[in-house]
Amino acid sequence: MAAFEPSGERPQYPIESVGNALRLLMMFQKTPRVRLSAARDELGVAQSTAHRLMAMLVYYGFVRQDPLSRTYLAGPALLDIGLSVVRSMDIRTVAREVLESLCRTTGETAHLAQLEGPNVRFLDGVESEHALRVAGRTGRTLPAYATSIGKALLAELDPAQLRALYPDERLLDRPTTKTLSTRTALEAELEKVRRRGYATNSGESEDGVSSVGVAVVHPERGPVAALSLAAPLARMPAPMVRVAAGHLRNAAAELSRRLT
Repeated sequence: MAAFEPSGERPQYPIESVGNALRLLMMFQKTPRVRLSAARDELGVAQSTAHRLMAMLVYYGFVRQDPLSRTYLAGPALLDIGLSVVRSMDIRTVAREVLESLCRTTGETAHLAQLEGPNVRFLDGVESEHALRVAGRTGRTLPAYATSIGKALLAELDPAQLRALYPDERLLDRPTTKTLSTRTALEAELEKVRRRGYATNSGESEDGVSSVGVAVVHPERGPVAALSLAAPLARMPAPMVRVAAGHLRNAAAELSRRLT
């Protein structure tokens, strides 16, 4: 991806410090880690000036510093801003028909969600017509690591982004006793998600509920949302999980195409 370049006419009264701070943020488009010396050279300023600028970006959460390597990485504020821009594009209108088709084909409740910081927000859903079914969760937020739809999205993040969302080893918010309790366990789970191409949840967000989730990855915008199918545990044995994952992959590809 090419770095953004300034556009339009140069302001009549430019503020150099603001411009330098923005140039530092743009460096993270090209590399996940920025050394202070590289920041100094990019701006053509003294090392102390580069350090003060980075310190302000760290203070506001746009950047964080690795305590071992002393390099700088993108911070949670950058991720939150990017996600809020995606959320402002009402994906629900485009996704509604896809959700209805998923529910009709599988007979189970279909959900659409996006990351919201360390949580996942359910944007829309179509409920199963079974008497015993998983209720829609539209409008609710849950810890992303407790849901299949959230794990599918977390698996699209790089390690630095994941650790920015969960800076502590202990994951304290546990909806059930089956919910993951440590970041190490989450990282191992996400490796499985990446290998098989879908995420699962067996009683981790709600007792007796199972679900399968797949990320919706746009060719230009990256992961923009995720889809899931949820059912009572008894209706989601291992063979059905794989079938559900296949339907979700097809639906995610269709939604990605419609967003292009």
